[in-house]
Amino acid sequence: MWLEVLSSFLWIALELTVLFVAISFLISLLQSFIPYEKVEKFLAGKNTALGALMALVFAFVTPFCSCSTIPVVVNLLNKRIRFGIVMVFLFSSPVLDPTIITLMGAMLGVKVAIAYTVITSVLSVIIGFTLERLGFETQLKQVVMTGYNESSKTFSIKAAIAETLGLMKSVYPYLIIGAAIGSVIHGAVPTEWITTYIGGDKWWMVPIAAVIGIPLYIRLSTMIPISQIMIAKGMALGPAMALMISSAGASLPELTLLNSIFKKRLVGAFVVSVFTMSTISGLLFYII
Repeated sequence: MWLEVLSSFLWIALELTVLFVAISFLISLLQSFIPYEKVEKFLAGKNTALGALMALVFAFVTPFCSCSTIPVVVNLLNKRIRFGIVMVFLFSSPVLDPTIITLMGAMLGVKVAIAYTVITSVLSVIIGFTLERLGFETQLKQVVMTGYNESSKTFSIKAAIAETLGLMKSVYPYLIIGAAIGSVIHGAVPTEWITTYIGGDKWWMVPIAAVIGIPLYIRLSTMIPISQIMIAKGMALGPAMALMISSAGASLPELTLLNSIFKKRLVGAFVVSVFTMSTISGLLFYII
């Protein structure tokens, strides 16, 4: 059994490493062409549809985990960017990571990656503007942020390599952890157990998975190799997606940070929104 676990781990780790390095380097090069100042002007514009689209683009080109999104959110709020637009960015930034979406396409299928991107984007926009419509802008605390610098990227191979190495330090360990856990599941957990308890058409596993994921601090980079193994063994795609989205979209460390800039009602609405987003996403994956 352990020989199978080791073999599985080495193969998954090799595949992830090649994909991660190549994709991260390419994304780093592409980011240097993006005029961030113009993106912010579109965010601040009066065109709601264009502002929402730019919030999604900004979220896509700034691949942050849920916690590192908060300083950007505060910066946008301090610049008087429309509340609904900022909320769209807040919900979409942790889940719209170009590197992770590409890895998802390679490991779970292009159809899954495209559906994931579309579903999370649409729900982020709906939730962001719903919170604005419900008047949650009044639940913001007055926060003045210091020490945050917006850096403009310059095109160079050297800069792209440096950023790729930085991502290797911050994200790559989570990929390896995910590969290790996935390999153990592959070798040690019986397929019959997974198909019996978390497989098939058990739709009610989706909200349960969403609830389980919210308090955790699991990066998508860790969850993807685990989900690949679980799905291959019979786990339904819906609960896997719900768990991924809820754990990426919210976590206890992030809620602690949000509590410093949001009043309690808005923090509660954020948690409910992440649960709703992950649950609806998971249920939709039963259809596609």
